[in-house]
Amino acid sequence: MIGKDSNVMKAWEFTVRKTHAAAKKRANSIFGTISLANVEVEEDENNRDNDNDDDDEEGGSKSFELYQADKVLANGDYYTGEWADNLPHGVGKYLWTDGCMYVGEWYKGKTKGIGRFSWPSGATYEGEFKSGFMDGNGTYTGCNGDTYKGQWVMNLKHGHGLKSCVNGDWYEGEWRRDLKEGQGRYEWKDESYYVGEWKNGSVWGKGSFVWANGNSFEGYWEEGVPKGNGSFKWPDGSYYEGNWNKDAKDYNGTFYPSESSEEGHFDWDPQELYNELSEYVVCPGEKVSVLPSQKRLAVWRSTKGGDSGKNRRTSVDGRVSSEGAERTPDRTSLCDEGNVSAGPRTSTVGCDLDEELMALQVDNLDDIVAQLQPLKAPKKSKRQGETICKGHKNYELMLNLQLGIRHSVGRPAPAASLDLKPSAFDPKEKVWTRFPPEGSKYTPPHPSCDFRWKDYCPVVFRTLRKLFNVDSADYMLSICGNDALRELSSPGKSGSFFYLTDDDRYMIKTMKKAEVKVLIKMLPAYYNHFRAHENTLLTKYYGLHCVKLTGTAQKKVRFIIMGNLFRSEYTIHRRFDLKGSSLGRMTDKPEAEISETTILKDLDLNFIFRLQKSWFQDFCRQVDRDCELLEQEGIMDYSLLVGIHFKDISQDGDIIPSGGSRTPCENEGTPQLTRKDTDQLLLDPARWASIVLGVNMPARVERTVRRNDIELQLVGEPIGEFYEVVLFFGIIDILQDYDISKKLEHAYKSIQYDPTSISAVDPRQYSRRFRDFIFRIFTEDS
Repeated sequence: MIGKDSNVMKAWEFTVRKTHAAAKKRANSIFGTISLANVEVEEDENNRDNDNDDDDEEGGSKSFELYQADKVLANGDYYTGEWADNLPHGVGKYLWTDGCMYVGEWYKGKTKGIGRFSWPSGATYEGEFKSGFMDGNGTYTGCNGDTYKGQWVMNLKHGHGLKSCVNGDWYEGEWRRDLKEGQGRYEWKDESYYVGEWKNGSVWGKGSFVWANGNSFEGYWEEGVPKGNGSFKWPDGSYYEGNWNKDAKDYNGTFYPSESSEEGHFDWDPQELYNELSEYVVCPGEKVSVLPSQKRLAVWRSTKGGDSGKNRRTSVDGRVSSEGAERTPDRTSLCDEGNVSAGPRTSTVGCDLDEELMALQVDNLDDIVAQLQPLKAPKKSKRQGETICKGHKNYELMLNLQLGIRHSVGRPAPAASLDLKPSAFDPKEKVWTRFPPEGSKYTPPHPSCDFRWKDYCPVVFRTLRKLFNVDSADYMLSICGNDALRELSSPGKSGSFFYLTDDDRYMIKTMKKAEVKVLIKMLPAYYNHFRAHENTLLTKYYGLHCVKLTGTAQKKVRFIIMGNLFRSEYTIHRRFDLKGSSLGRMTDKPEAEISETTILKDLDLNFIFRLQKSWFQDFCRQVDRDCELLEQEGIMDYSLLVGIHFKDISQDGDIIPSGGSRTPCENEGTPQLTRKDTDQLLLDPARWASIVLGVNMPARVERTVRRNDIELQLVGEPIGEFYEVVLFFGIIDILQDYDISKKLEHAYKSIQYDPTSISAVDPRQYSRRFRDFIFRIFTEDS
């Protein structure tokens, strides 16, 4: 087995070496001479020499001359330092016109290595950079005097770090995505301190708070206050132990006096604990106005193909963009007197080259907005899918499925408890049943072929259906009733086929054996997750089955039955499948062909989703919980599927904006609805019950646009145009683990593309990137 794996890896390494230079050559033909973004570059000179030798052999890129440059650019930016191949390379200083400045190491136009970035406000970051991001170990000093020294990942505090506040407070411990999370110690200026668990920037979990006077509390916390079991202790040894809740009127705890204590604390009110804690506030974080990775270099690059090529612009994080060769009259020429290089150069470069290096002004966002067309409702589509009737190639397969489901669900079984034994999750826990056409003692006669039916973990899925409040009779009627299933017109990217029940309630998907193994492996965690979090956004699975045809074919078809997220009385006008990656994440259909059932992707998204306060808080908490589960189970490549119903559409098909921002209500903690929503709910209060996280959610979306000068801008810029909508969303495709095929895909594509743009990354990185993206496109409506 070891020898087999070794041969596989040798073959893969040979393939990578063989395609490396060709991929670089192809990338250079697309991106000019810019380096492949985010590809790790070894710092030792031997590896650099080897890479250059490979490039020269294949003719991918020629060696370039390093020289000292001193440039004042057309838009006022200034650079001095080492320069190569038309880009900052080596050690140099770049000063932007807004006052931001970077001094440190560059690699082919990207900040990489040790450097110092300063903001005009006086804030500074000094430490490691990677591909334009603050990434590694570094120290940030805010304009208010707060400092953070520790680990960073892609501009976010992530890992171990120490934050010192100007008011004397300090925190040392774990950070996650710019928030305190994990184990940490926070000490206030009066020397009172908390040691324990944190979550989402708040004291949350098990921990101890010790006051400067010697009093202490040890127990469980939630959102910064004690909640659950805990004990409050006095310095004399007396203590009060009980269950804590800030909103409780009566406490049922027990007071234990100390033998050595002369004075008791019998008059002490547990509510005093919350009053004392209210004086201790965690120092808030400073919001940075612009991040280093968002700063663009005012440098023009050009392809070497003559006038037909397009000029390209590069950003600090290595992204490039194209613009047409025509220049508008108000854009500055490089040869103006005020733009002559200010210092000596070791290499003579003419005005023509300087013209290539000049920056043009960024397109005015107002001009882009002025050219926008009104949003149109997509063309109506026919009912999804082709009805499977007699004569259809999958007609017998449908009959087999319906017979098997009717047998599995209708079979008598003892009432299942929600507390399942470990044996119920055993992969060997499956039931085979033979279905001969003439019938048997346990199966009815049928017009289909002879087949065998298998139920995987039947007790678990029966209990899940109970947990999802699914009535067995309704379940069978939906799938096995007189109405046939409908097959979607084409299989998904994975090669799976999808079937819909006639009432659109359930979706049936064919599965690969590897996906079945992944689901069986994660089933205990999946089950416990649904028990603990009723508002989870993960796909609901109702049954896992297999049909095995007997005879010479011996074909096996595995099925999973899941809920249809978009079953609703509302028409879904827009559907988005969102992953947080950019490579290949754009639909290939022209606007005229996009219908209500077209699945759009990340780079098609032109909205920010605004949820009302309480729903947004629930949403953020649930996304974190769901992603943590998927990360623990080694799952990646999942998506957030979002459906949008626009409430106001004119007879001409124009989607009507709602006007200004909503009027704030006195109680910001409760969901705020429009007057129209409120009137409808007063007439039909039962509609409240249908609004849950991810289903039938009244919300607003704000339209966004992408700038022409930023290629593959993942999240557009909001323009203040709002629409009243009803949202549907959930996390789908949760059965792909990071197996050898995905690892090879990641390695191969990383050679050709920016590794952060591809979907195939390890589960931890995928989870972080997915959440970062989702929390950028979903925000609180204020």
